[in-house]
Amino acid sequence: MPEIHRPLSPHLSVYRWPITMTLSILHRVSGIALTAGLLVLTAWLAAAASGAAAYGAFLAAMNSLPGRLLLVAFSFAFFFHLANGVRHLFWDAGYGFEKRQANASAVAVIVVTVILTLGYWLTF
Repeated sequence: MPEIHRPLSPHLSVYRWPITMTLSILHRVSGIALTAGLLVLTAWLAAAASGAAAYGAFLAAMNSLPGRLLLVAFSFAFFFHLANGVRHLFWDAGYGFEKRQANASAVAVIVVTVILTLGYWLTF
């Protein structure tokens, strides 16, 4: 029997990277980011409890460019996790499993996330 030189299982390069898989991975990543964001919330509460000097230093750190970027990223992760969680609730009820519906809801999650994040930060 001739030897065939090909992978035993399909490789990632054989398939397109579907948006639903990307959102599934990002949902897990956003959950981890939200958990890490709780450390910032804890630091804020600890600074508030420690007095005016500590609280002022914390506010100065959060008002800096890296602090603002961290807060924007945290809010983006929050809104993404929220929107994708609502999508999963519809899936739990048995709706939206068709490929076309799943792709449309994935795009809707991204659009809603961007709109909510921009709306939140542009109201300040």
